[in-house]
Amino acid sequence: MTKVSPSMLSADFSRLGEELVRVEAAGADWAHLDVMDGMFVPNITFGPPIIKSIRRLSRIFFDAHLMIEDPARYVNAFADAGCDMITVHCEADGDIYEAIDRIKGRGLKAGVSLNPETPASKIIPYLDGADLALVMTVHPGFGGQSFIGECVPKISEIREWADRKGKKLEISVDGGINADTGKVCADAGATVLVAGSSLFRLNDMSPEIAKWKLYGPTL
Repeated sequence: MTKVSPSMLSADFSRLGEELVRVEAAGADWAHLDVMDGMFVPNITFGPPIIKSIRRLSRIFFDAHLMIEDPARYVNAFADAGCDMITVHCEADGDIYEAIDRIKGRGLKAGVSLNPETPASKIIPYLDGADLALVMTVHPGFGGQSFIGECVPKISEIREWADRKGKKLEISVDGGINADTGKVCADAGATVLVAGSSLFRLNDMSPEIAKWKLYGPTL
């Protein structure tokens, strides 16, 4: 089944703990935590102290998506905060291989992300040591953007690479995901759908999450 990972960037930050509990109760598989440093992307969100403060409220899988420069510096802080997976950007400054090694050294899952303008070939070298590839279908930094359909072939390219290698790899997609675009991405080979406003605008997101979980590749 396709995993559904609501992006906490679209939650009501004044009730972040309650929103996390709502996400878990709705049947979501993961919680997607967008961390922005104001340098790699123009926005600033939250860091390890906030994640640690809400970790005690839920046992849901935490995927911290680090949109930050030199992410290896902060691996231990996010691991200590209770993250289950840490995803870093292949375009970020710093040693991305070192970041992956540090994540794995803490016993966590490691993900690598790429921006819409980055070809899939740029992320492939990192994926041998990773558990997840995150394909951005909007430009990172802000929620509520429109889906960039030209990114979908990258999902298929990464899936084909993983299949050829016989590698078990989650492929996540983030940006403008709704019922329609999520189905397109799942059909292309995505296994994790990250969605923000399309889920959080619903009073009850559980029926939508249940529907999305049934999506799968038709290739």
